[in-house]
Amino acid sequence: MDKCACGKQNGSVPASRVTLPPLPKWLVPRPRLTERLSRGVLGSLTVVVGPVGAGKSALAVEWAHTGRAPGPVAWVTCDGREEEPEVFWPRVLGALREAGVDLPGLDTRTAGPLLVAGLSTLLVARREPVVLVLDDFQPEPDSPVAEGVVDLMRHTPDVLRLLVLSRRDPPLRLHRHRLVGDLTELRTADLAFDDSEADALLAQHGVEVPRSVLSALRQRTDGWAAGLRLAAMSMEHHPQPAQFVARFAGDDESVVTYLVEEVLDVQPPAMRHLLLTTSILDHLNAELATALAGPDAGRHFTTLVRQNSFLQSVGQGWFRCHQMFADVLRVSLRHESPGLVCDLHRTAAAWLAEHGLLRQAVEHALAAEDWDYAGRLIVHRLAIGQVLGLTSARLPDALCARGPAGATAGEAESALVTAAAAAARADAPACAEALGQATELISRLPEDGDDRALRCRLCHAVVRMALEQGRDVEAARIAAGEADALIALLPPEALADRPEIKALTLIVRGRAALRSGSPKAAEAALTGCLKAAGAAGNGVLRRDGLVELALLEALRGRFRAAGEFAAHADRPPLPAWTPSARSRSTQLAVRAWVDLARGEPGPARRHLAQARAALRGRPDTFTSGVADLVAGLLTAAERGLTRVPDALVAATSSWLPPGLRQPVERACAVCLSTPCGRVRRPVPGHDLAPAPPVEQLSPRERDVLERLAQMMTTEEIAEDIYLSVNTVKTHLKSVYRKLAVTRRSAAIRRAVELQLLRPTGFEPPKAGATRT
Repeated sequence: MDKCACGKQNGSVPASRVTLPPLPKWLVPRPRLTERLSRGVLGSLTVVVGPVGAGKSALAVEWAHTGRAPGPVAWVTCDGREEEPEVFWPRVLGALREAGVDLPGLDTRTAGPLLVAGLSTLLVARREPVVLVLDDFQPEPDSPVAEGVVDLMRHTPDVLRLLVLSRRDPPLRLHRHRLVGDLTELRTADLAFDDSEADALLAQHGVEVPRSVLSALRQRTDGWAAGLRLAAMSMEHHPQPAQFVARFAGDDESVVTYLVEEVLDVQPPAMRHLLLTTSILDHLNAELATALAGPDAGRHFTTLVRQNSFLQSVGQGWFRCHQMFADVLRVSLRHESPGLVCDLHRTAAAWLAEHGLLRQAVEHALAAEDWDYAGRLIVHRLAIGQVLGLTSARLPDALCARGPAGATAGEAESALVTAAAAAARADAPACAEALGQATELISRLPEDGDDRALRCRLCHAVVRMALEQGRDVEAARIAAGEADALIALLPPEALADRPEIKALTLIVRGRAALRSGSPKAAEAALTGCLKAAGAAGNGVLRRDGLVELALLEALRGRFRAAGEFAAHADRPPLPAWTPSARSRSTQLAVRAWVDLARGEPGPARRHLAQARAALRGRPDTFTSGVADLVAGLLTAAERGLTRVPDALVAATSSWLPPGLRQPVERACAVCLSTPCGRVRRPVPGHDLAPAPPVEQLSPRERDVLERLAQMMTTEEIAEDIYLSVNTVKTHLKSVYRKLAVTRRSAAIRRAVELQLLRPTGFEPPKAGATRT
């Protein structure tokens, strides 16, 4: 039978519609994906779904020419959404015959259930499978074409291997095939080019760029094949390809023209409106889309997600738009409705704020150039610490780079955010100026327990603490006192998820208590700071707390504990030291003192010199006094003195508070009882040789003790070894009892002395260790 005779009713079937396309010269080999297709066609259904220009057809052509099909390959180029049974089924028959499949006696004039039944009967009689490729197959759900293909698959499960290429999920009841495990899916993310494939594509155009530039281009295009090809064509004639990549985005003329013509202009008006109005979002869901586009357009959201593979699911009902398509939509929105953009950003900000997505809400408020609204969002939620950098979660970097237009803020909240942003970038004069503006604006707010005024005053105190904690201990302490008073007036839930404010307040109180001669109060505050800083994900505050505890123990003459705290401040995951770190000089001075107590003058001199260099960058009277004291002790020790010189004791009166003088004198005596190079003699009450514990620690108690030495909180220990917090507390009490101590630091020190822990700390269990 003539292979074109099947289409006599509507004319002959064009050969280009039923013939496997030749292998194009420009094709980039993608063996990692053709291998997946080879495995997929061993089952009943394989779907390749991706946006226009994603390389779906090119991939299928490459696979078909590998010769790895389980049988003949029939190729049908479909008409997309305008698929008619009278045209579709003759093409299917023509493609099968073109591939060498014998189909005698089928009458194409009955292009309906009878034809499908007859085709099924002929295919089932075959011994060899046949692969049917449907390129650009996009019929509407429940349409005659879709239902006919479903029937054909149902009746030929052991023979027909269907490979569907589409811009949207084909209406072939994919969920049923997923359940039985005979569905293979390649989607937009799978089709994205990797770096090696992008490099091969650029090479076809004679373009060679560094690996970093190549990765940047791939990321900017989301690995979209058409975007990479358009970029490569432009780069062919560009004198500096790397500079082109830095500017290449969805507003490139070639990209805009391609996507507007291929995607945007073919959308129905309601769908087009929905795409444009939601383009300002990085992530969207149905409710947010409805808030922006209106209820009428919002009703089309499900259809939009199903039909547009430029939208990719990120889980829990949220979607992200392909980067370059989003850029094109934004360009189109600005061109068609420039006055609508800011209003859309404000609407998005309000919805996101209402649903607890503060960072995204602030981003849209800034995009709407509404600094006052951004300030109100931040201050009302007491998230000023996220601007200051007190948390692992940060608000947009734009907050640190800009402020409200004009020299004067319009509202107290925007002035406070400006001050916090200045503090975050270490611009003290700008911070002080903005705090002055905020003070004036806050004074105009009601005094009698107004919630807005309370939150503004608390944020004001927090910014002052952050600004002053490394400069003026007393000013920071006053701000901390104000913060404590204001916190007491707010409902407890207001700060339930703001541990960074508690951590900052505690470190300020601990530093102030230590420098005023109240070591017990300092220890309580600093220990609490470690826990709060851990909850906030603030490694800097946690490190500062460790350094202050190291200083406290050194002033008490407990040099083993001081050394442990100082060493912990150097260890990951805490951040690496920077030249401007406020506690670096204190840590170095403590390490010098610990070195001296160990009888190691060389390291002591080295650390002391480093401490003095750090103090030149960030002066600190108290730490300078400690450094001078250590220097004097080092000189006395090197001269062989065993008694603290009176002049050295007298010199401490200018910076050492009365509450610390007696323990510091004892600490100095400890150092001089160990002349450099000789074993020191123990001083009563300081690092005496310990008696062994009354009872041996159990394995679980050792687990707890080892994590205690890592400065983990009770909650962190519980999570790490899969116990409840109460169980960990019980083990801690038992450890304290057996070691005859009452505090965490004493337990660690005594465990080191008893060689239950190494002096330098504890290494966590290796990966794969069994936990009981």
